[in-house]
Amino acid sequence: MVQPVSAEADNNDFEAHGLSPPGNLTENSKDIHKVGLPQKRKLVSEFADTLKETFFADDPLRPYKDQPRARKLVLGLQFLFPILEWGRNYDLTKFKGDIVAGLTIASLCIPQDIGYAKLANMDPKYGLYSSFVPPLIYAAMGSSRDIAIGPVAVVSLLIGTLVRREIDPTTNKEEYQQLVFTATFFAGVTQAALGFLRLGFLVEFLSHAAIVGFMAGAAITIALQQLKGFLGIRNFTKNTDIVSVMKSVWGSVHHGWNWQTILIGTVFLAFLLSAKYIGKKNKKFFWVPAIAPLISVVLSTLFVYITRADEHGVQIVRKIEKGLNPSSIDRIHFHGHYAAKGFRIGAIVALIALTEAIAIGRTFAAMKDYQLDGNKEMVALGTMNIVGSMTSCYAATGSFSRSAVNFMAGCQTAVSNIIMSMIVMLTLLVITPLFKYTPNAILSAIIISAVISLIDFEAATLIWKVDKLDFIACMGAFLGVVFVSVEIGLLIAVSISIAKILLQVTRPRTALLGHIPRTTIYRNIEQYPEATKVPGALIVRIDSAVYFTNSNYVKERILRWLRDEEEQLHAKTPPKITFLIVEMSPVIDIDTSGLHAFEELYRALRKREVQLVLANPGPVVIQKLHAAKFTELIGEDNIFLSVSEAVMACAPKTLEVV
Repeated sequence: MVQPVSAEADNNDFEAHGLSPPGNLTENSKDIHKVGLPQKRKLVSEFADTLKETFFADDPLRPYKDQPRARKLVLGLQFLFPILEWGRNYDLTKFKGDIVAGLTIASLCIPQDIGYAKLANMDPKYGLYSSFVPPLIYAAMGSSRDIAIGPVAVVSLLIGTLVRREIDPTTNKEEYQQLVFTATFFAGVTQAALGFLRLGFLVEFLSHAAIVGFMAGAAITIALQQLKGFLGIRNFTKNTDIVSVMKSVWGSVHHGWNWQTILIGTVFLAFLLSAKYIGKKNKKFFWVPAIAPLISVVLSTLFVYITRADEHGVQIVRKIEKGLNPSSIDRIHFHGHYAAKGFRIGAIVALIALTEAIAIGRTFAAMKDYQLDGNKEMVALGTMNIVGSMTSCYAATGSFSRSAVNFMAGCQTAVSNIIMSMIVMLTLLVITPLFKYTPNAILSAIIISAVISLIDFEAATLIWKVDKLDFIACMGAFLGVVFVSVEIGLLIAVSISIAKILLQVTRPRTALLGHIPRTTIYRNIEQYPEATKVPGALIVRIDSAVYFTNSNYVKERILRWLRDEEEQLHAKTPPKITFLIVEMSPVIDIDTSGLHAFEELYRALRKREVQLVLANPGPVVIQKLHAAKFTELIGEDNIFLSVSEAVMACAPKTLEVV
């Protein structure tokens, strides 16, 4: 057992071996501190605190403490409906910003909604329906000031792809729509349940890298799907993979393409991309790309009407029925075969929609320096989709392009969503017949110009530079979406993300530490080449919790460090290693398998005549070491507060071997 170094220890011994004195050795036992052992807590209390930190870290009940019943009721209503809280301070100045923002995003959303509805294989009116009811619900319940709600390209593609695999939208249109509403209902239920149960952390299993790859793949898939309308092809593949799409495109080049359609699509796509470039180069002209889609729709519709290009093969929207959202409660499958399919599709849609909405909300909340309640957002998004499914809407979520325009237009609150919703309502009541001659090519051009921004080359390049495993997840998701299908790409994204977690858990990093000259600091010798090893001692740091998944690896890795070091020392013939110091600061927890691995490590070291020394175990770890009597096994005098103090005690003994 190691005895604390005495006051007579000569600092020159360290200097003789190229080491600065590891600490002030002028006093005796005062220089060596014991590792604190926290007071043992009751099982119920410990479990309750863990549960609270996992699910209720924000302490949602704190505002209700010591409040009268009436006040609790008011606070409860404000929690469910934030509009009751911020609405009290609403004024004309804020309304001016919101009305400009609302009108701007309405001009963008109307043409997009018609196009996205086609992407979901729904009639154009359903896209407009989905920008009328859901934004009103979100405005009352959401906590973000900047998110613009409505159909989005990725979710529309996901619904269109997954539902079409079950029902053909051309031969069984009514059943197809019923399954879409069912999937939307269960998407809302899933989102609301995650919020109420405070399980929002499940969404985090989709890593940023996987999302970047998935979104880029979805953008290319969506753009490829628009070639049907952009080129005027009537018979188009139902598959979404790039090989099938390109076969369908080139297979119809001689008899399926329509030059008038291509001309309309090309001219207006160039106009839309130019408008987007202007808005990107000069933020003052943010309204240019916002109103460009509506201008394109108006001009192209007028052109087709005047020239009667529809009689020469140019496909048009034709009739969009006037009127507000009809009830669709009786069209939702609450039980039976289609209910199960709707639940499966809805759960997938819910996670993608949540991931996109929360990422958008957090981005703009950070810009304006306010907090976004993730669980509250899930409840709001879920509720709006549940209500939406009962009012002929398909799944809606936060749109990045519209939210960016909303932000730049100076929105102040969620009232901008209400303004947008009112404009859509007027469109449904009055303007929809005017879209009769709108060419499908212009809708394809609008969607292509919108999804291009989903391809983030800068993010992919940064991922490659920072983390190669993340880049594999990114490319796996991208290639899965482009070459197979959207759901396979999503599955690959989740699988690679989870595989990365498992790899990091089962193979944690360990490091050899050395002494930084003229300090009492010990750091990784790979990161700090000037760090020197302590003669006769090997210092290892474990950079992870030690669980059953990695305990055996940690033990074997430490023994490998020891074998490698002994082989090097044998060749140079300096002092033999007599102490193995394990720095345990990063070890936040240890389980019974980890304790068993440390016992095996201790016995293996005893056979080599090497003493195991621990430095700075945390409160949870030291409690478990005491409970397992491991501290008695190695001796409490071999557990130190820091590596420096461990070296202070061990170094004089190692120097005796010289």
